[in-house]
Amino acid sequence: MKTKKKTGFVYTLKQNKVAYAYIAPFYILFAIFGLFPIVAGFALSFFRWDGIGPMHFNGVTNYINLFKDPLFWKALSNTLLIGIIAHIPILLGGLALAYILNSKLVKGENIFKTIYFMPMVTSSVAISIIFQTMFGNNYGVINWFLSLFGGKNINWLGGDGSLIKVAVIVMFAWKWVGWNMVIYLAGMQGISNDIYEAARIDGASNTRVMFSIVIPLLKPIIIFTVVQSSIGMFNLFTEPFILTNSSWTGGINNGGLTLMMYLLNKAPQGGNSYGYASACAYVITIMIVVISVFVNKFSEEKETGRRKYGK
Repeated sequence: MKTKKKTGFVYTLKQNKVAYAYIAPFYILFAIFGLFPIVAGFALSFFRWDGIGPMHFNGVTNYINLFKDPLFWKALSNTLLIGIIAHIPILLGGLALAYILNSKLVKGENIFKTIYFMPMVTSSVAISIIFQTMFGNNYGVINWFLSLFGGKNINWLGGDGSLIKVAVIVMFAWKWVGWNMVIYLAGMQGISNDIYEAARIDGASNTRVMFSIVIPLLKPIIIFTVVQSSIGMFNLFTEPFILTNSSWTGGINNGGLTLMMYLLNKAPQGGNSYGYASACAYVITIMIVVISVFVNKFSEEKETGRRKYGK
């Protein structure tokens, strides 16, 4: 008579209780400091709460009020505009710099890697103050450079507020291009030298190698950096906040207002509308998830199309 083999979660847990005991601290800490805040924050988005008094359930009112607020849409448009334009030099610049360093076209590779990566490890506040000085109206380096060619002073951080985004874009791109360069360089160094040598023997130029070999092989890494930069775009706060002289409204005509500034202005920094701020946070989270899924789906569809048509 055959003995029925025991299965199930409880049996597996008993059989591997020592192993589960070793990994239990991670799951306990994750549940306390990770899972609980996520669930509690989502639940809070359906309440009206000032952080001290009793909580009042108001359903989806916070979400409705959020989408009715024109300031939210202004912050969203600013954030997307800054992110989309800044991603052009971030991605292309990171790829170009990584390819130059990987091709040994310049000497002192480690020195250049350190220089380009320094913005990522430098204080955002210090960087913002430096850029605030550079884009100054009367004594800024940018206006001084323009004056050498007969140009007039431009009020980058003032005026009607429309040029504040230019300063934020420059600073955002300058900060992230080095991060992407290091990641792309690591990916390029993982490509076999035989592939590069075969391409050179066939007479492929550096441009051809870049677009026909490097970029296709780095596609998973490029997707990763796009998602990472998108998350950084939605988390953009310190740079525009300092550039606009610590203005929670993003300076003149809300020219530098971002979603993260808008959120923190509701709670806990600018106000005490914690339920409303939680709703805003989860809307931002959904946007990040949608962008991530779209980027991955778009990439998969293009890859499927190439395989289908043999391209």
